[in-house]
Amino acid sequence: MPEHPYTAVLVDLDGTIADSAPGITATLAYTYEALGMPVPPPAELLRWVGPPILDSFRDLAGLDAARSQRALAIYRERYLERGAVDARIYPEIADVLRDIHGAGVSLSLATSKPETPARLILERFGLVPCFDELTGASEDEVRSAKADVVAEALRRLAAGGHDLSRPVMVGDRRHDIEGAAAHGVPTIFAAWGYGAPAEAAGAVATAATPDELRPLLGLSPVTSAAARTPR
Repeated sequence: MPEHPYTAVLVDLDGTIADSAPGITATLAYTYEALGMPVPPPAELLRWVGPPILDSFRDLAGLDAARSQRALAIYRERYLERGAVDARIYPEIADVLRDIHGAGVSLSLATSKPETPARLILERFGLVPCFDELTGASEDEVRSAKADVVAEALRRLAAGGHDLSRPVMVGDRRHDIEGAAAHGVPTIFAAWGYGAPAEAAGAVATAATPDELRPLLGLSPVTSAAARTPR
């Protein structure tokens, strides 16, 4: 059996487990239109995927606090109705998550997406049983910064008696690396996600594909294409 270098894995959702950009960007376009604002081009909307959404309403849309809350209400209603189901799971990541769970390594989601839509996505693909904890932003977005989400994930795992002697984060944006580092947690950069290569700065390792996570996490390699999750 391979040795497991980490006792607990925290994993991001958007851009790491799920390609959720189509639902997010379509919902953002709807939100811009509802606010009477010109819709940015698709490449610009992709910048929203990953960071806390209230930060992006402020930093990317230039909205003040009051308009950001109005935009959030529009976005959230539309996203729960349509956007959350417009996602797909990256090839091989479901098998990796199941193998982490099967190896007895503690596993928690750590996403800046609120927990309700995050759970909807994972339930749709049958992945909820893989996780010991499903940690995300709070519904009011008060807890949305990645450092706060990581802190909550670690708190929940600790409360459940999980071994946190060697935790690691897996994520595709610099926010994952910085948020985890705030708690002394190293990050493996998921290069298949939405982050630019420069965002890997500070990561302890980079995985180009979900299968490349396996040796980094001490998991057995997949030996046959037939053993993989069907597309």
